[in-house]
Amino acid sequence: MCGIDACVMHADMNVSSGHYYHPTPWGTQFEALTLPEMFRRAMLSRADSPLLHFLGRDYSYNELYIDAQLFASALTERGIVKGDRVGLFLPNVPTYVAAYYGAMMAGAVAVNFSPLYTAHELAHQVADSGTRLLVTVDVPQLYQTARQVLAESELESLVICELAAMLPWHRRIAMKLFARGQIAKVEYGSDVLRWGDLLGAAGEAPKRALDPSDIALLQYTGGTTGTPKGAMLSHANLTINAQQVAALNPFGDPEGEVFMGALPFFHVFANTALLNHAVVSGASIAMVPRFEARQVQTTIGRQHATGFPGVPTMFQALLDHPSFSPADYSSLKVCISGGAPLSAPLREKWEERTGVRLVEGYGLTESSGVVSANPYEGKRKPGTIGQVVAGTEVLLLDKADPARLAPAGEPGELAVHGPQIMQGYWKRPEATQEVFIERDGKLWLRTGDVAVIDDEGFIQIVDRIKDMIAVGGFKVFPSEVEKVLLQHPAIKEALVLGLPDDYTGEKPHAFVTLLGGVAMDSDEILSWTNERLGKHERLASVTQRKSLPQTLIGKLDRKALKAEVLGTQ
Repeated sequence: MCGIDACVMHADMNVSSGHYYHPTPWGTQFEALTLPEMFRRAMLSRADSPLLHFLGRDYSYNELYIDAQLFASALTERGIVKGDRVGLFLPNVPTYVAAYYGAMMAGAVAVNFSPLYTAHELAHQVADSGTRLLVTVDVPQLYQTARQVLAESELESLVICELAAMLPWHRRIAMKLFARGQIAKVEYGSDVLRWGDLLGAAGEAPKRALDPSDIALLQYTGGTTGTPKGAMLSHANLTINAQQVAALNPFGDPEGEVFMGALPFFHVFANTALLNHAVVSGASIAMVPRFEARQVQTTIGRQHATGFPGVPTMFQALLDHPSFSPADYSSLKVCISGGAPLSAPLREKWEERTGVRLVEGYGLTESSGVVSANPYEGKRKPGTIGQVVAGTEVLLLDKADPARLAPAGEPGELAVHGPQIMQGYWKRPEATQEVFIERDGKLWLRTGDVAVIDDEGFIQIVDRIKDMIAVGGFKVFPSEVEKVLLQHPAIKEALVLGLPDDYTGEKPHAFVTLLGGVAMDSDEILSWTNERLGKHERLASVTQRKSLPQTLIGKLDRKALKAEVLGTQ
């Protein structure tokens, strides 16, 4: 582990020591752009090249850029002015790209909403953000939810995209003939508008004066307190983070890259690592509406995808699928895992069966998506989240007193400084103040993650501060216990919770799923695990489940499991 001075990862350490293993020097200066300007530059150099491959239909940079301009014009004609909020309540469909960049061309702030939200959740965030106009698709569940929010909130209008219109002609006909139940019966009117009609009537695109420091995106996050908050991400935050991610690529001409687009675009990981990364690189995205293992496997093989950012549960699902074939993954150069810890058994199994390197990275909504990653080639350290992306600094704060640095050789709370760090939380000055700390004349984002940093700047996340379990005055890291559980040959997934105990305050309890076709007694797992743990780490119980709760992007959801377990006690 690093000492106090070495815990700040900076230019001198990375460059002069020769320990920075990413292909682009740490001190590289990136250009602060607006997102419309970034898209315009890509369109001018890649006009007729595909940006999206979607279910058999290609969308060029120029086609999507024109749609974005038309949407911007239509927004302006409907009275949207600079700083207004335009919501995107969309799955992975081509219209997302035009609506995302088009809202910003109009000077608006885009707001991402998960298509899995209930009407209550959507209404809450629409109200909190002050969203005036919402773009969705004519899928019954999404349309009905959006329509309810329109009727019961201050939302002014809906714009409905037609899924069939985005498909190749033969799929479009088949959908209209045989899948009418998958198309909502939309009641159009003055406040419910058809996307195609809106763009068809639009005039000349507006010329908005935008600055890279302007807010581009409100991205809602649970944050460290669990209360949904809108992270204010500027154009510079997002365009620089896209360039930082592109700078990780050691493979040569990025315009030949095809990214597998299975992550949902509404999530910050995909927004940066897929969409903005592809645009700043001139690459293309093989996009699917949602993750489905067979479709993703087929798409990778058909489109010859070269890179695949995903979450651990995606890679596990692909390995588990009956149609798994290593040949379908032969075009991939690298896979990047984020969003949740990557277990060693999963990484090893993936690389053994596909021959494709799987590296772990790390980021937060508040960091525009990406803070660090293991190198795609050359030296890496499994079990770590790699080294910071260029231009980013990290340090470790004392877990009990964040005004101090962590003692030498001890884990501390990871804090981050860099050009990708958010401007603060929307209408939450107190929460903003809590999450930032000033040191050495810089503002550092407190991540809530406990980490160690080695002498080469590789970072290992030990746990989250709020997840640590207090056992008789001792702190237990649930992630360390989970690592031991995942070494058991029968265990597929594991979550460890600290549950109330009259004697010690809390005790660790494990919840696991088993690999398919495996039967194992829970007491045997408990005994096996506790033999490998320290006294205070030992589990009080092991509970087998058919599944563990997951977040919207597919990572295991500790918070939801704890609420479920405590709610039944």
